[in-house]
Amino acid sequence: MTTLSRIRIGSAPDSWGVWFPEDPRQVPWRRFLDEVAESGYEWIELGPYGYLPTDPAVLREETARRGLKVSAGTVFTGLHHGPAVWEKTWAHVADNAALAQAMGAEHLVVIPSFWRDDKTGEVLEDRVLTPAQWRELTTQTERLAHEVRERYGLRVVVHPHADTHIDSEANVTRFLDATDPDLVSLCLDTGHYAYCGGDSVKLIETYGERIGYLHLKQVDPAVLAEVRADEVPFGPAVARGVMCEPPVGVPALEPVLAAAQGLGVELFAIVEQDMYPCDPDKPLPIARRTRSFLRSCGA
Repeated sequence: MTTLSRIRIGSAPDSWGVWFPEDPRQVPWRRFLDEVAESGYEWIELGPYGYLPTDPAVLREETARRGLKVSAGTVFTGLHHGPAVWEKTWAHVADNAALAQAMGAEHLVVIPSFWRDDKTGEVLEDRVLTPAQWRELTTQTERLAHEVRERYGLRVVVHPHADTHIDSEANVTRFLDATDPDLVSLCLDTGHYAYCGGDSVKLIETYGERIGYLHLKQVDPAVLAEVRADEVPFGPAVARGVMCEPPVGVPALEPVLAAAQGLGVELFAIVEQDMYPCDPDKPLPIARRTRSFLRSCGA
């Protein structure tokens, strides 16, 4: 077994069924912090802004007494719409980046906006960007990455995601080829990339210098086949159980982690098993088993 000495394992509110700052179907934030620590994780992400306390002093106290540290914040953006959305985008980004910085994090995960509503399935815009929209997406992402680095000292890692315009291998590589490697890195989510037909190991081997962060996730191939056949939006697909507990899904995580270790750089690998909404008693046993599985992989 390879010791994954460069991989720092963590988890996130997502693995506890948390998608929104407030939702009666989600576990309370104190329970999330208690259970993620109990599961054996040391690192967490902030999740949706406002779910965890946004006062850094409060959050530092709450995380420190549970032995937890923060790896990243997360923001949603629609940068392909160009300068018209910059101010609104920046207001959202600044709040998240300031809290992440105050908590000692080094990364900001940037997720593109959905082309169809993740709850209702309503089509919000064309699923294919025009060349002009691609230019806006790449140039505005570079601008965002520059501003976030200069003002908050954080590195932007862009997260390819189902039902967004950065999803498949073709779109991910197009995005990488059109952006400055010094500014823009990738948060490779193994589950989302498999959901969209991509090969995570191949991406790491081909674009290794652009991999700045990992989300560890698996998809259930049988459910995925149904979801694709029925053209089910991402939210309902999650409710069907398309994202599953490792190691029963794809991709196999051992070769992904080995390829990441081979890059020779320190990388966070944050477990994210989408399962909104879920029974509040469901996440903890899964988290314990997942942490144990990752230890068996050397992480």
